Amino acid sequence: MRKPSDQAGPSQRQQRVAELVRHALAEVLSRGDIQDPELSRYVVTVPEVRMSPDLKLATAYVMPLGGEDESPVIAALERNKKVLRQEVARRVNLKYAPDLRFRRDETFDEAARIDALLRSDKVQRDLAPEAEESEDGAAPER
Repeated sequence: MRKPSDQAGPSQRQQRVAELVRHALAEVLSRGDIQDPELSRYVVTVPEVRMSPDLKLATAYVMPLGGEDESPVIAALERNKKVLRQEVARRVNLKYAPDLRFRRDETFDEAARIDALLRSDKVQRDLAPEAEESEDGAAPER
């Protein structure tokens, strides 16, 4: 049997519980169950939740729709952490309700960075069809 330290990524159970917690958080936030003026102004997406190996800590990666004003939204979520934890516990049947941490989701920034790289002149030049072939059909040297 493999030891937990030998695993490269999260276990199937961690992933399954993380997805349940993500759905529960998304439902609570979309219904407006949390009475916070800061949260009521934004539509908050929860693209990912990661669970610790003991399932006692859930790190939720959140982003307000449009990607603006992340700091006040994360601060509001932190303020309402206790209520959110209770709501997650009601919706997800676990022995212990996980502690919640909220982090800014950076996948959109990473996708934008990769997109900018792919659109750069250097990459576009490499992707352009070889118009510089010599008359004998051989490709030019680089």
